[in-house]
Amino acid sequence: MVFRNWQKELTEENLLAQIAKAKEAWKNAEDTEPRAESVQYNQSEDLIVIKLKNGTIFCFPPSLAQGLEGASPEQLADVWLPPSGSSVHWESLDIDFGIPELLAGIFGTKSWMGD
Repeated sequence: MVFRNWQKELTEENLLAQIAKAKEAWKNAEDTEPRAESVQYNQSEDLIVIKLKNGTIFCFPPSLAQGLEGASPEQLADVWLPPSGSSVHWESLDIDFGIPELLAGIFGTKSWMGD
């Protein structure tokens, strides 16, 4: 079966090539981008603490992050990582932050951060 799109035919061969390319991009990201091993909210110090797979620990106060600034301790503690460790997620707040972005000091949108 052949499906046509704007630039090329979508054949099984093309699809397999695209899958291989996506797997390579994922492997490259795994090898080069920072990934989290664990995340937790430290209530006594009011910090989100992220331990990276390379052993580095990164932390920040929730008041710096868009959407976390008014959250309760219970909401802040309800944080989890996907298996890839590429982001942190607060389900009850519907908030996600990418690990590379957090390490770069990006704690929200440009307008929220005042740029």
